[in-house]
Amino acid sequence: MAFTSSIQVGTPAAQAGPLLAVIASEEALAALPATLASGAGSQLAAAIASGDFKAKKDEAALFYPPGPATRLLLVGVGKAAEVTRQKLRRASAIIAKRARQLGTGSATVALAGGSAGGLTTKECYQVLAEGAAVGSWFFPDMKKPPEDPKPPLESITFLVDAGSEAEARTGHAIGAAIGAGGLVARGIQMLPPNVCTPSYLGRFAAELADRLGHRVTVLDQAAIVAEGMGALLAVAQGSAQEPRFVVLEYPGDAGAPVVLIGKGVTFDTGGISIKPADRMEDMKYDMSGAAAVLGTFEMLGRLRPKVNVIGLIPTVENMPSGTAYRPADVVKSHLGKTIEVVNTDAEGRLILADALSYARRFKPACVLDIATLTGAIGIALGQVAAGVMGEPPPLVQEVLAAGERAGERGWELPLWDEYRELIKSDIADMKNSGGRLGGSITAGWFLKEFVDGFPWVHLDIAATAYTDREDAASVRGPTAMGVRLFAEFVLARVSA
Repeated sequence: MAFTSSIQVGTPAAQAGPLLAVIASEEALAALPATLASGAGSQLAAAIASGDFKAKKDEAALFYPPGPATRLLLVGVGKAAEVTRQKLRRASAIIAKRARQLGTGSATVALAGGSAGGLTTKECYQVLAEGAAVGSWFFPDMKKPPEDPKPPLESITFLVDAGSEAEARTGHAIGAAIGAGGLVARGIQMLPPNVCTPSYLGRFAAELADRLGHRVTVLDQAAIVAEGMGALLAVAQGSAQEPRFVVLEYPGDAGAPVVLIGKGVTFDTGGISIKPADRMEDMKYDMSGAAAVLGTFEMLGRLRPKVNVIGLIPTVENMPSGTAYRPADVVKSHLGKTIEVVNTDAEGRLILADALSYARRFKPACVLDIATLTGAIGIALGQVAAGVMGEPPPLVQEVLAAGERAGERGWELPLWDEYRELIKSDIADMKNSGGRLGGSITAGWFLKEFVDGFPWVHLDIAATAYTDREDAASVRGPTAMGVRLFAEFVLARVSA
């Protein structure tokens, strides 16, 4: 059953059920026991007095009080003045994850008075809904069911007072739609490459569009050949899996569209320039940019905002074979520029180049592309932030600000002319790699060569699209990086 969350007017003391969770700041602790049922309040008072629970950020304590709620879970957010959207989002994710692990099936969540810091009610319940979706996620689909399965987490109810209900419902609706988009993205990311092929992504996009009322066009190989996407076709030619090029359209407004482009390499061996065997299984995540675009269109279909958005997903499998493209090949792009291939593992920028060229026909207000593009970005920024490049500067700042609101941070890298020198070719208009030094920036410069007359920003999420770490709020695996950022960016344009 799909996870859902909702808003309900009520107080914590009156709540029965398998789990009552309360999010509290350090300053809210003293008054909190009085707001709970007597048994829960006395247990909490004892925990506070002993110093066992101080409401520090991400701190959690579980109690089993005598009714009406079977369990009481307290989660801290630190000092009220330092509460941010991300801290509150994480607190909600911690609750959902713990409820899922306990097998409670549902949970009720209250925000202790004075624990929201400077956030508005709308902001609070948006990020609480987003966090609940993050914590609810797990992927048992391909495992044999256990003999004694725990119930899945089906729902979370957020308690509000009557005076806050309207604003809370507005924020919650936004957060629930964004959260649903994140769940869609993570589910696709998690699929193995023998399931998630380019044709599968095409079918998934078509089904999503049909369910939500979007327009969709899926170009098969013959149509891609007719379109002249030579760079995309070069990457695909080593695989038995045919490429696809997906066009999603959400015409929520008559204005010039925001175009979102997501890299969809469903598995990346590196081709002839083959990758090391160690951790190559993670290359199933090389379609994470495509997943972010699909998740964003899930959000758009649920919220129906007044904004025009186009999604482009070039999708291929990069394999070594007797038909694979080679180092030293020269290919002709959709834009007409020629590319000397010096590394077949620099394949994502080739398929994005043709997508950037294709985007011209929509006369876009701006284009954002998102891709697991370079290992170098992880060396530069770790797993904390995406690399961001583009022009003009105000658009770059708009994207960075959306990332801050979303808890999906970015860091701008320079596109100085000196980096362009590194992708000069003796035989073609450019080569597809500038080498190891400055590798993320030269990849960005390569993409810039195919930006023709529209504002553009590139996000390199190679180190943030998935994680091998687990903490109180998250699990190992896909992160849906980009869905919340895209949502914040697009929705801000509705109100602008």
